[in-house]
Amino acid sequence: MLTKETLLAQLPYCLNGTDFPTLGSKYEGKVRDNYTKDDKRIIIVSDRLSAFDRIITLVPFKGQVLNQMAKFWFEQTGDIMANHVIEFPDPNVVVAKECKALQMEMIVRGYLTGVTTTSAWYNYEQGVRDFCGNVLPEGMKKNQKFETPILTPSTKAAHGGHDESVSGEEIVKRGVLSQEQYDQIAQASLKLFQRGVEIAAKQGIILVDTKYEFGIDKDGVITLIDEIHTPDSSRFWYADEYEARFASGEEQKKIDKEYLREWLADRGFRGEGEIPEIPEDVKVETARRYIEAFELITGQTFVAEVGDTHARIEKNLAEFLN
Repeated sequence: MLTKETLLAQLPYCLNGTDFPTLGSKYEGKVRDNYTKDDKRIIIVSDRLSAFDRIITLVPFKGQVLNQMAKFWFEQTGDIMANHVIEFPDPNVVVAKECKALQMEMIVRGYLTGVTTTSAWYNYEQGVRDFCGNVLPEGMKKNQKFETPILTPSTKAAHGGHDESVSGEEIVKRGVLSQEQYDQIAQASLKLFQRGVEIAAKQGIILVDTKYEFGIDKDGVITLIDEIHTPDSSRFWYADEYEARFASGEEQKKIDKEYLREWLADRGFRGEGEIPEIPEDVKVETARRYIEAFELITGQTFVAEVGDTHARIEKNLAEFLN
């Protein structure tokens, strides 16, 4: 695990964004800078942290953690579904097949939890019992495991908008996907989630919930894109403390970006209004949790050096920039 001093030293070098016109046409997502040219997409994962659909702050080494964890999971799940990966030329970069992104994401939930207004627990507390086409029983408690994981699709909002949780039936009705496409994605999502649950369990971790994004490649194949089972797209808990904490009504011990979400929510911020100033120690603790998540889940040591991330990426992408 990197020391607190190392994480503090990296703060001035956090990657806020890139500008490489020769890489192709650029689209800037919340966290990733995407460059498209011909049939390739070069994705550079920044250190931007988004929560409540807003860019909140920069977190040291966060982009590298996300990209290397996605690499681990793409390799572990390639037999379940085709993914977009071609190569990883830099710790923060993936060169991928260009795919036409589907305007939805599939959220798989294993537990009744969450703090945002789109979360299963928030809706359950408000009395919702039909959540995105899933009928939930009465008398459930926060953080309780579902009998079987549930699927809660979400529409992809236009840039700057808010995503909307809907049922699979609604996704098909709106023409976002055909019934056949939806069924294929639903089946694959449950298999990907199950693989994630099994691998995480070996490390003493619970994969609580996650989201998957999909595209269609030039041959018409539905392809897993973006990221998979990272702390940005997933929630993780410690397995050894789950039962005792659940029985006593305590919050679960987490290894995901929920730490910063809750820090913000405790200060009254849930996406609207001015973002509170994030102290250095909160950024460093967030970084530590990201790195801890990487090491706990993959079983690998996270290796990173203090330095100018942007300059390193530029050097490693020389063949693509020329």
